[in-house]
Amino acid sequence: MIFRADKKYYKELEEIWEKSVRATHDFLTEKNIVDIKKEIPLYFEAVEIYCTKNCDGKVTGFIGIAEKKIEMLFVDPEYFGKSLGKTLIRYALENKEIDEVDVNEQNEKALKFYQYMGFEAISRDEFDSMGNHFPILHMKAKKMV
Repeated sequence: MIFRADKKYYKELEEIWEKSVRATHDFLTEKNIVDIKKEIPLYFEAVEIYCTKNCDGKVTGFIGIAEKKIEMLFVDPEYFGKSLGKTLIRYALENKEIDEVDVNEQNEKALKFYQYMGFEAISRDEFDSMGNHFPILHMKAKKMV
C-alpha cells in the first residue's frame, strides 16, 4: 500500500533516512550525516512524500517528489531487496509523471538501481547542492521497466 505522508510521519521518515544513508552512503563522514540530517525536515516540506507500510503499519520506505523529479528515495535497510524502491518509483512514474532524478555518483548501488529502472545520466555536477565534493549525476527516464 502506498499513501501520502504528512508531518506526523516526519520523525519515522527521518529514522528511515538515517538508517538507509548509513547503510548505503559510505562516502559520507559522520559530520556530513549530522549536517544533512539537520536539513531533512526542510527537505520534507519541499516535496510530496509517498510511503510504503508493512502489515503492522510500520513505514518501510518513502519517495519524495517535486514537480517531475524524484528528490529522495529511501528504504529501511531491513526491507532492502523486497522491491519497495521499484514499487515507489513505478508509482511516481505512473501517477506523478516524474522523469528525473539526481544521484550521488559515489552511491554505485543507487546509480545501478536507477539505470535498471530506466534512467540515464544526462549531466554531472562536481559538487552537491550543499557545496560538498560529492559529484551528482542528473538522470532522465528513458523507458519504463
